[in-house]
Amino acid sequence: MPSKKTKRKTKNSSVISKIKLLKIFLVIFLFAFLAVATSYFIMKNESPNKTITNNNILKQETKKVQEKEKPIVHLKDTFEEYTDEFHKDYFDKIEPAVIPKEVQKELPKKEEKTKNIEVIKVKEEEKQEKVQIKKDIPKEIKKEKIEEKSVLTKDEEEQYLKKDAYVYNKKDKPKIAIIIDDVSTNRQKQTILNIGYDITMAFLPPQPGHINSAKIAQNVPIHMIHFPMQASDKFKSEEKVTLKITDSYEKIEKRVKELRKLYPNAVYTNNHTGSIFTQNDEAMDKLFRALKKYNFKFVDSRTTPNSVAKKYAKKYGMPVIVRNTFIDNKREYAYIQDQLKKAIKIAKKNGYAIAIGHPHAITLKVLKESKHLLKGVEPIFINQLPYL
Repeated sequence: MPSKKTKRKTKNSSVISKIKLLKIFLVIFLFAFLAVATSYFIMKNESPNKTITNNNILKQETKKVQEKEKPIVHLKDTFEEYTDEFHKDYFDKIEPAVIPKEVQKELPKKEEKTKNIEVIKVKEEEKQEKVQIKKDIPKEIKKEKIEEKSVLTKDEEEQYLKKDAYVYNKKDKPKIAIIIDDVSTNRQKQTILNIGYDITMAFLPPQPGHINSAKIAQNVPIHMIHFPMQASDKFKSEEKVTLKITDSYEKIEKRVKELRKLYPNAVYTNNHTGSIFTQNDEAMDKLFRALKKYNFKFVDSRTTPNSVAKKYAKKYGMPVIVRNTFIDNKREYAYIQDQLKKAIKIAKKNGYAIAIGHPHAITLKVLKESKHLLKGVEPIFINQLPYL
């Protein structure tokens, strides 16, 4: 009997243990279920915010990748006007200065200079008489006469008589004149000087943002003035002092006179922007009249296909000078180097070429590292081109 009771007690205790374990399991399961349910509701409420955050991160990363891959066109994000003309190349040769018809009669013929010695003596006597008369002329009248003098200088007259056409001799080394526009700082100047061959710098006139540009240019033997002129309405970064098509001759002449004082050694100037100004007949007539008066020559940067610079260069007895190509429409090493090669090709065909770039770090780097490409041509300053 005792053994049976013992067995029953053992069975009962085992049943109780199982019930306890089941209860414990159910409690644990209940807690786990509650924990999972709570977590689910929390995650469900937070998921929209997380999705937005993740989407923003993804967009930012995608944007960074696109910015790296997208080629940068420098003229769209700087103060230089950007037009379709920057992608066009010109194979035109420089045309010699031609004597304006209204002045031709006033110039002595070449034969008359060497033919008759007696006539020359008479002319010398007449000059002496004129000098004597001039001494008695009031200063105000003298100034007026100086302003009304012939549009031609003595050197230009001799140049016209010297040659009437440029013929490229293939035995001569082709020339390439590289112009860097928008130079305005000492750092830019020094970097260009360290490139290792002749490059012409075109300095922006002093204005807010580059007030010392004229002083920086003074110790550069050959330099140009990058003359700000009216651009299209799309261009929003205009220089403070910019020539407009509505400006009077007096205003334009005054500005050119100021530039002569600021850059006493400069002879050449080219247009900064100017797609509107350079295609306006009246404005360009006034400009060339003033440039001639203060002994400047004009290089057409060709920012518009409708430029009338050629027309007024001829009218005022100046050579027609037009750039052949721009080298840095894109700030990409390979692109800039390819454009330089294109300029070299033009030089070999015509005998010379004019290439224009800007003082971007990548442009100056390419020029410095591309010296080996120039073995077949001779880099020169702008004043060494034919007729100049």
